[in-house]
Amino acid sequence: MIRKFGTANWQGGLQDGTGTISSESGVLDKVNYGFKKRFEGEPGTNPEELLGAAHAACFSMALANILGESDIVPDDISTKSTISLDMSDGPKIVKAHLEVTIKADGDAGKIKDAAKAAEQECPVSMLLDCEITSEVTIA
Repeated sequence: MIRKFGTANWQGGLQDGTGTISSESGVLDKVNYGFKKRFEGEPGTNPEELLGAAHAACFSMALANILGESDIVPDDISTKSTISLDMSDGPKIVKAHLEVTIKADGDAGKIKDAAKAAEQECPVSMLLDCEITSEVTIA
């Protein structure tokens, strides 16, 4: 079993407090996050942005794997995952939308089918308890 971790530290109240996040690899090392960064558009990171990056990365790898099963090796997979946080009944992630551009030689139908499969089969997609949609472009 593979195990990776991230850490977070928070100090203070919700709106006036500050926090830092770090990753096991050290790529993230005490990166600041806070209420204004998450809810008011202040520059900096937040959980939804980080989840979007993780989802985009996981999806891209899953897609490369599924394409490989059809002997299609992609030249490039560019993915953006937009995470939607709904505040109407308290904060809840309600949607993840994937925008994918794939450069690959192969049958366009197989490539689109692989992208649809990866949308549901990547481990981060399986973890999310929300609607997942995608928009696929083959370049």
